[in-house]
Amino acid sequence: MRKFKRFAGILGALLILMFAWKGFSAGTSSANSILAAQIVDSSQRRFEFSYQVHVPALPSSSSPLRIWIPVPTSDSWQTITNLSIESPIAHRITKENQFGNSMAYFDVKLDHAKPAFDFAVHFTAVRREHCVDLSNADAAASSPAPSGVEFARFLQPDHLVPIDGVIGELSKEHTEGATTPEEKARKIYEYVVATMRYDKSGTGWGHGDAIWACTAKRGNCTDFHSLFDGMARAAGIPARFEIGFPLPIGKSQGEIPGYHCWTEFYLNGVGWVPIDASEAWKNPAKHDYLFGANDANRIQFSMGRDIRLNPPQQSDRLNYFVYPYAEFDGKPFDQLQSHFAFQDLSAPEPSAASTNSSK
Repeated sequence: MRKFKRFAGILGALLILMFAWKGFSAGTSSANSILAAQIVDSSQRRFEFSYQVHVPALPSSSSPLRIWIPVPTSDSWQTITNLSIESPIAHRITKENQFGNSMAYFDVKLDHAKPAFDFAVHFTAVRREHCVDLSNADAAASSPAPSGVEFARFLQPDHLVPIDGVIGELSKEHTEGATTPEEKARKIYEYVVATMRYDKSGTGWGHGDAIWACTAKRGNCTDFHSLFDGMARAAGIPARFEIGFPLPIGKSQGEIPGYHCWTEFYLNGVGWVPIDASEAWKNPAKHDYLFGANDANRIQFSMGRDIRLNPPQQSDRLNYFVYPYAEFDGKPFDQLQSHFAFQDLSAPEPSAASTNSSK
């Protein structure tokens, strides 16, 4: 009898262990499936975006109020659909020639006083991760080389991004010993991330002034990337500035307080290679990833610096173009108020990258 009880106890223990292991395996499998789904989903993000602008009450004037706002377009890394513009004022969609940026243009006649009004741009977007395999250049060799004009522009200085003087000297110093454009770009990236500090205190930051950035050694994303672009171009590497808005990680909807920018450099046989130096500074765990990749948590609105709008503005070229720009009586009008928001949608639609032309 004692032997039977002992046998029954052992058998019961084995059965308990068996069912426990089965449950653990199922739970592990389920957890792995969830993790795998999260990894797959992280390569794309589908959302609705709202770009709202408030125009204050205006007095009558013989000159119109002219307003330009950037309009995002589809490319290899994002697909824009269902774009609509709500406004009491007629508009037209135009495109500037230098970088190909699209915009909505409003010509507000003021033959009598006009009360305050609003307009908004709404669209659906799928943003895809842009990741270049730098260890296998042949895998990315399908990227077409830029035209001679494009190469020339992205090797030239911008108003606030010189390529000579202190920027040229820094580039030469910190690319010494590098024998390839990729090695030079990596050394510049490492210098910018190690030297700059993401710090928006005080004044001077946010203009993308490369001289100010290398002197103050701090700033926001425009300052980080102006320094990278100047040093890269000084080293003979084409570099181009891109700007839009960040999508918060861990949130499915909400307001977006301001813009985010990044940059790309060009490698023959590889194509345009993204980097995000300011995010690498803020998130050291993604330091290596962000040299050659951009995650899907962003939306691009425009490219380039020193932008001449279409139709042309009367003032100087725009430093960059992500917020609405307006002119009243031929002068910049800075009383517009903007509000940006997003809402995630269901799982991303199938990638359309293969049907879109490369940037």
